[in-house]
Amino acid sequence: MPAGFAMTASEPSWVGQRLELAVGPVAHGGHCVARHSGRVVFVRHAIPGETVLAEVTEDRGGSFCRADAVRVLDPSPDRVEPPCRYAHPGGCGGCDFQHVTAGRQRSLKAEVVAEQLSRLAGIEWSGTVEPLAGELLGWRRRIRYAVSRDGRLGLHKHRSSEIVPIERCLIGAPGVGDTPALARHWPGLTEVEAAVDDDGVTALTALRADRPRGRGRQRPPLRAEPIEGPELLHYRVAGREFGTRPAGFWQTHPAAAETFIRVALAAAELRPGERALDLYAGAGLFTAALAGEVGETGRVLGLEGDPAGATAAAANLAELPWAEVRRRPVTPATVAAAAGVLRPAVVLLDPPRTGSGTGVLAAVLAAEPRTVIYVACDPAALARDLRVALDGGWQLTQLTAYDAYPMTHHVECIAVLRSA
Repeated sequence: MPAGFAMTASEPSWVGQRLELAVGPVAHGGHCVARHSGRVVFVRHAIPGETVLAEVTEDRGGSFCRADAVRVLDPSPDRVEPPCRYAHPGGCGGCDFQHVTAGRQRSLKAEVVAEQLSRLAGIEWSGTVEPLAGELLGWRRRIRYAVSRDGRLGLHKHRSSEIVPIERCLIGAPGVGDTPALARHWPGLTEVEAAVDDDGVTALTALRADRPRGRGRQRPPLRAEPIEGPELLHYRVAGREFGTRPAGFWQTHPAAAETFIRVALAAAELRPGERALDLYAGAGLFTAALAGEVGETGRVLGLEGDPAGATAAAANLAELPWAEVRRRPVTPATVAAAAGVLRPAVVLLDPPRTGSGTGVLAAVLAAEPRTVIYVACDPAALARDLRVALDGGWQLTQLTAYDAYPMTHHVECIAVLRSA
């Protein structure tokens, strides 16, 4: 096929073909980029610089397809044997980099962050991805296991609804990765989530799919029901204890919350009597930290759309009457309303992986705070939103990245924006 060839829908699929590929740079999503006959091939289980034999696993036509490296012909010096027996082509899709040394994992993530910032936001960044305290395995304090048709627990294959039953997840913390629930059957459930707190107390939550209301292909919402364990899990951060429902959001890496609070507060430079706005406040982690800085003469307001999160925050902030989390979805309208009354000096955002969206960030910037702190777990969403700030004349004064999800392609970033 000639150079520049782009496959059309009428061309035969490459699925099942084996291609010898020279592996190029890492890309966002846990794969590397290679090229064959004018098409891009996104290859998993490879490392830049390797030569591999890859089997095509997905081909929908067009200019690219996806493949797994099934044999390494010229290995990278950074290649290691994956510790997990499910981390291989055709196996569990949860971990992207178990075949890569720890240092190279972090450098690959740094390359992805730099590429996303450059391409989507025009930002040139040459930072590093910093490790968090702890090991590559045994860190994940919350895992949502899928339930197979025969009721067994497992994890999905990459980009697939097919479930791989497992006996143990090595990145899971004790009580989560080796939960006894893995040996039981759970007919009728969609997922089972295992979570553990700072005291080693574990809880199980069942998730069932509500009946779809229409005939669309969108996944129906999941209804959470406690199965085993306490009503609240407890975590201690910066000298304060937080309670949260087992199905509620909490940082899954044991060292993440403490690290992110330290970085955020240093960037905020809040003074007693000032005001701060905390968006996507969850159980009140950042709200409480900001409240400690402004003191009882100041005020901190948080917005959280999840009812359970807002309820947990109310209890966690009971001893801080100048801090409050309101049950509100974070939208441009709710942000504008809250900021209009509060007039915050600092706004902190910790949105889900999809990011805040440009509308929410535009509303934040329109409030004219002194500093905006954006905690992000997806570099592409972060870069998209930062572009809005830069176009509005704001300055990116700090961007740090942390390996809060070892063995996976995910990375946490904290960006600090200041008004020009």
